[in-house]
Amino acid sequence: MPLSPSPAAAAGNTAEGRPSGVSPSRPWPAARPEVETLQAYSAPLEGRRGLLRLDFNENTIGPSPKVVEAIHAIAADQLAVYPEYEGLREAVVANLADRSAGRPGLAHPLEPSQVGLFNGVDAAIHALFHAYGSRGDTLLTTSPTFGYYSPCALMQGMEIAAIPYHLPDFAFPLEAIRAALVGATAQDEPVATASSVASSARVTRPPRLLLICNPNNPTGTRLAPERILELAVAAPQTLVVVDELYEAFTGDSVVPQADFHATPNLLVLRSLAKTAGLAGLRIGFAIGHGAVVDRLSRVTGPYDINSMAVTAAFAALADQDYVDAYVAEVRTAREWLVRQLRQAGVRHHADGGNYVLLWPRTDPARLEQRLRKEAGILVRSMAGKPLIDGSLRVSLGTREQMQCFWQAWQRLEAQAVG
Repeated sequence: MPLSPSPAAAAGNTAEGRPSGVSPSRPWPAARPEVETLQAYSAPLEGRRGLLRLDFNENTIGPSPKVVEAIHAIAADQLAVYPEYEGLREAVVANLADRSAGRPGLAHPLEPSQVGLFNGVDAAIHALFHAYGSRGDTLLTTSPTFGYYSPCALMQGMEIAAIPYHLPDFAFPLEAIRAALVGATAQDEPVATASSVASSARVTRPPRLLLICNPNNPTGTRLAPERILELAVAAPQTLVVVDELYEAFTGDSVVPQADFHATPNLLVLRSLAKTAGLAGLRIGFAIGHGAVVDRLSRVTGPYDINSMAVTAAFAALADQDYVDAYVAEVRTAREWLVRQLRQAGVRHHADGGNYVLLWPRTDPARLEQRLRKEAGILVRSMAGKPLIDGSLRVSLGTREQMQCFWQAWQRLEAQAVG
């Protein structure tokens, strides 16, 4: 005769009367095992206003005046209405297709249904792993790279194969990535596993996802669009995702050449945070085959992007000249700073993106603190990151801002060394 469950068990409780998954040392319900062991991605979020922000690769001067004007024009009663997104996808397509002023435009037509809207690219990455990542699947990526990829993969129970860039110039490990896509990494190629232990791990089946930050944050490594398209063609069972938050600063985008109908496993992430100055409003895009974009939309909320962000995005997309002028100023500032670094003999690495890596002659943690406290300048420590431990990542702003940074760096370095 089958036994009936006890009243406690029927109620989902232990014999002692506690809810299942609850213990005296943890009097709350346990989350999924992947979440219980997860270390969240975190970055300093407070106390940054009023300082020279060279730590998060943001636009350092703010958005177009047309964006500010559009936000100020929002009627008060509109804040009580759920956001509406009509026309925003079309505006993204029109911006990408624009060939004026030497812009590349698009080699293949793009439909509005091929553009996904997200509360920043972080939300797009989150949706990507929810839609496509499962326990036992593999994320193939590079190391070091943007720190949010790993927790998103681990949250889904995925394995991570992170192939390091090649020293001394942080070259992209193209052959190792290509080999991993077709079933096996090179035997002598070190691979950082999910447990962050270097090994000669072998990828035995096609990775579920290949995530390439291009240019890479934080090394600035660039991969030619032609090589990305080749990887997508070679691995039709793998979703090849290209994070293009920094492409505008060196012109590395795969979008102008992409035919998402020919390579439906290619997805590109874009943002208005780094160039257009909308980091505080959170607006990002996923561009790809309509079916892939649709799958991402299925795991996002209906109103994830707020009305102010939508208004600002319309205005920013319509004022590409402002964005282009800011990008040109950052490029000029980078050239100036690199000249100073070379003349002073400072070890550095500058490639793609709006940032450089610097290796100070003194303790990097101490110098980072002094830059903040004594000069009001924020930079980002790369402590603990593979290949670049001991360096500081410095975002690039205007030439005037970089002159301010360089003067403070020289003064504080001289005091520490002297």
